[in-house]
Amino acid sequence: MAIYLTKESKVLVQGMTGGEGMKHTRRMLAAGTNIVGGVNPRKAGRTVDFDDRAVPVFGSVVDGMQSTGADVTVVFVPPAFARAAVVEAADAGIGLAVVITEGIPVHDSVAFTTYAKEKGTRVIGPNCPGLITPGQSNAGIIPADIAKPGRIGLVSKSGTLTYQLMYELRDIGFSTCVGIGGDPVIGTTHIDCLAAFQDDPDTETIVLIGEIGGDAEERAAAYIRAHVTKPVVGYIAGFTAPEGKTMGHAGAIVSGSAGTAQVKKEALEAVGVKVGSTPTETARLVLAQLEA
Repeated sequence: MAIYLTKESKVLVQGMTGGEGMKHTRRMLAAGTNIVGGVNPRKAGRTVDFDDRAVPVFGSVVDGMQSTGADVTVVFVPPAFARAAVVEAADAGIGLAVVITEGIPVHDSVAFTTYAKEKGTRVIGPNCPGLITPGQSNAGIIPADIAKPGRIGLVSKSGTLTYQLMYELRDIGFSTCVGIGGDPVIGTTHIDCLAAFQDDPDTETIVLIGEIGGDAEERAAAYIRAHVTKPVVGYIAGFTAPEGKTMGHAGAIVSGSAGTAQVKKEALEAVGVKVGSTPTETARLVLAQLEA
């Protein structure tokens, strides 16, 4: 099985006719994603040819949903238009909006994640690589050829580390890999994914990738203690970050000892999560857990 995204998912791409949208739509189609349309009000009624597939362009998300039954949208619009794009998708009643766009102002992210939640639309991102259920569907920019279907569920703040762990564990495979994004405000959290993987019968082990800044990993640790019975293996990026400097993602802000990699590691280990010191060691811990 999978979480959030399956072979049955019907996917729209907001911003499909732009440069990034075109490139990644072609990659998603090659991965088997059922892309049923793009959205661009200025190009409504046209079709775009992707090799052997002609994809229609709709003037709005609601038009695309009514014509195709779409239940997922992937957002590739520029930062200035991202808020309006997600609000439009939520107003249309779509179930899942995957926001790839980076550089979105925080006040816009606060507004559209709150609004989407009120409307019943799950947002993944912003500033994320999206999610992939190997062998079924790929919504975003995660390379589809670095992993196969399998028993591991992965949730990560970091796109690059998502790819690395997928590659390191490619022989075992994954149920679903979710890149939730590293901005200060995101729609779907570690905890949301932990709950979904806990309920997924085909996910045997969960990999949680965090990074310095904020307290998301500490909150995830508390949730694991109370609700997760499946094995969890973790990795925290940022052990070598210079003290007092903001590093990497917009959310990687450390204040005193709060938000440091060591504090997060200790919080996870206190609830039984094995935490690797490198991505490669983390992969070895996962393999050991699956063989136990």
